[in-house]
Amino acid sequence: MSTVAYIIIAVVVVLAVIVVAMVVTRRKSGRLHSTFGSEYDRTVQATGNRREAERDLSGRMERRKQLSIVPLPEQARQQYIAQWQRVQTSFVDAPVESVRQADVLVSQVMTDRGYPMAEFDQRADDVSVDHANVIANYRSAHAISVASGQGQADTEALRKAMTQYRELFDELLGGGGPRADDGLAQAAAPPAAPPAAPSGSTGTSFR
Repeated sequence: MSTVAYIIIAVVVVLAVIVVAMVVTRRKSGRLHSTFGSEYDRTVQATGNRREAERDLSGRMERRKQLSIVPLPEQARQQYIAQWQRVQTSFVDAPVESVRQADVLVSQVMTDRGYPMAEFDQRADDVSVDHANVIANYRSAHAISVASGQGQADTEALRKAMTQYRELFDELLGGGGPRADDGLAQAAAPPAAPPAAPSGSTGTSFR
């Protein structure tokens, strides 16, 4: 076989390797995007580099494999639902404290499910593997909670944080049965206006 033939074969092999590598990389990117959704895009934006972002996300998945995440027993679920009802009902009179308690309650559920209680960013990363669709809300709610502790969050922001905490809380509870917010809109609302009051007035709601 001539030297030219060997060169052609070598070029073809190199091109084939490149194509295979591109296909594998594309499939990996697709799987990560499918798993993490908007969290994939946020991580790419935060790192400024797609490869670095994908290493981060792949690392989260590998870490998740080492964790033993378990469902809550039904009794524990019901107890947490009752606790959430009390926290959300108290929002009308003590919104700052209610948001703080919501943050604590979500962390307690994470602990019971088996997520390690590291610093916040690591907690969010761990939970994002299983609950990527609501992890952005968790980050936002936590930021509002921190701002609230510094006196920099108004009531509307606190109401938003409660809604966002509730969405992750409901996902963490898992299973069937009542959601944490069942029947709470009425309980969380201030007393109804007298009959003569404008019919359009509404109370506090987290829907």
